[in-house]
Amino acid sequence: MRMLDEQTSNDVEVSLADQERINAFSRLNSRAADAEARIAQLRDEKETLGDLEMELELEGEDEVLYKIGDAFLKVPGEEALQLLARDTERVDAQLARLEAQKEQCDAGMQELKVKLYAKFGKENINLER
Repeated sequence: MRMLDEQTSNDVEVSLADQERINAFSRLNSRAADAEARIAQLRDEKETLGDLEMELELEGEDEVLYKIGDAFLKVPGEEALQLLARDTERVDAQLARLEAQKEQCDAGMQELKVKLYAKFGKENINLER
């Protein structure tokens, strides 16, 4: 029978630096998950904008209702297409920014995984999503 104070060969002491690495990994993991969720939303929005643009081009209406903020305004068809192009560019810029942010998080997590798995081993710490 082993005493509670004794350490086994599998027990590894967690230093302050190790705890900070674990916390940094957790923060990066949370940011990456948030970015993934927002990326999915923006991709859906981009698809919707593309569908709407195709529909407007096919319909060729003189005036359409266009949502700006919380209000719908009547705008000429050509202006609506310009607004759609502007909104698509905005979504593309947000997507690019978020994808870069997610890549940075993934790279940081990979670096921390290497350090933490080297010290604790895969059987003592789970860093998988």
